[in-house]
Amino acid sequence: MGFAIAQPMLRGTEHPAGPSVLGNRFAAKISVLVSAPIFGKGRPMSWWNLGQGSGFDGTDLSTWRITCAFCGERGNWATEHRAVKKKANDRQQINFETLKCGNCAGYVMVLWSAGDRLHDYKVLPWPLKFEKHPDHWPLDIGRYWLQAKRNIAQENWDAAAIMAGSAMQLALRSKGAEGDTFHAEVKDLAAKGILPPIMVEWADEVRWLRNPAVHPKPGQQATNAKDANDVVRFLDFLLQYLLDLPHEIGTYRGRKNQSKSKKASGAQKQ
Repeated sequence: MGFAIAQPMLRGTEHPAGPSVLGNRFAAKISVLVSAPIFGKGRPMSWWNLGQGSGFDGTDLSTWRITCAFCGERGNWATEHRAVKKKANDRQQINFETLKCGNCAGYVMVLWSAGDRLHDYKVLPWPLKFEKHPDHWPLDIGRYWLQAKRNIAQENWDAAAIMAGSAMQLALRSKGAEGDTFHAEVKDLAAKGILPPIMVEWADEVRWLRNPAVHPKPGQQATNAKDANDVVRFLDFLLQYLLDLPHEIGTYRGRKNQSKSKKASGAQKQ
């Protein structure tokens, strides 16, 4: 899995290596970052894994979380149709539901499944507007992330780069990063073992994309759309590593500890 990053068009500040060299390094480092498996040996995902070990509390579909892609109303749903696919020789099942919005009568399709105490789902179509950040994120980081995403959608490239940069530094500092610059803070967390070395390598490239918007000079050109999109995409990677993965690991450990407790309790009763 991987994707190509367009060569950034630098304005306002020139990278000492030159724009073309920067673009090649930037693309190469991101290709490595997103193509490497995070867990295991790159074992392919299965839809049967949905809701198994991660997701939302409870074993019923939390329709109150689902937002209508057409009118933006949240949680106002009625089930129009439901089908179930059961796994052979197992009690696990995948649910296919068609929901009808009580406000605009629009329809969405929901694929969902539940484990012992969690469930997860995928919705089609989904809202094109970003309305909230993940519940486990700190509110301040989530607020800046939302503004970065919304400015991308509205094509406010300068504002998107600024908000993304602020969100990145908030996330770094929430993990105890020290330093006078974004790059120094990334190096600090890497030295502490919180971030991998590859993130230090591309941190320098990232700052050359965001710096013109964060530190503007009179008469400089507007932030390029591709630069703004690249900075926001890197923000997503950083938050996934600093916030999402620790949350997933914590959820997994909680599930394993709960399973061990149940086994220990059962052994004592015997």
